[in-house]
Amino acid sequence: MLALVLQAAAPPIMSTPAFAVLLGIEASVSLGIMLLALCVVPFSAPLMVSSFTDGALSLDGLDLALRLGGVLAVSTAGGFGLRAILGTRRIAHYNDHLNGVNVLLLLVLAVAFMDGVTLRFLAEPMLVIGIAALAAGVSLLAFAATFLLFRRAGGGQDLMLGFAAGNRNLGLLVAATGGLLPDTTWLYVALAQFPIYLLPYLLRPLANRLLRVAPEP
Repeated sequence: MLALVLQAAAPPIMSTPAFAVLLGIEASVSLGIMLLALCVVPFSAPLMVSSFTDGALSLDGLDLALRLGGVLAVSTAGGFGLRAILGTRRIAHYNDHLNGVNVLLLLVLAVAFMDGVTLRFLAEPMLVIGIAALAAGVSLLAFAATFLLFRRAGGGQDLMLGFAAGNRNLGLLVAATGGLLPDTTWLYVALAQFPIYLLPYLLRPLANRLLRVAPEP
């Protein structure tokens, strides 16, 4: 239950705009949705966790809010510092390279999450398979529902809104909790990384089709 609440409370993954670029979709909407969610999550996530988990997380709402705010503040300061050092022109010139670095960082995060998953699978294969199926099902359901809801959006934005809904930044909440999650929740977070990596490849044919049939402005 805690894992599902964390997934519902988490913002979209921070590489959502980069994936939009990789799929050939204009990324400003994805960027705006991600930034809005990041601004809201220090307030919404603690409220959801305290309301729906019945004390499963040994961290009160205020502490979680402060930790989330701290993580986001450090990340924001780092981003502005990098912009001040490199300059906007250089960042724009190397935009594709930076998007690639963003995806590579996501890969490093996934590898860290996968620590111990193999041993857990050898010990309890059916549990791991069941949790993996649940994580994939929740992600696909959120994607499909959002995609259909915003089907009238053009330019592939319905696809990216669905992608943002189905792929949540659980790593942000894990960082904020400081490793206080139960073992099963950790396992869910690790296995929830699979849809994040698989969806861009699965969605590429659909993205190409949507962009091909999009009406001319």
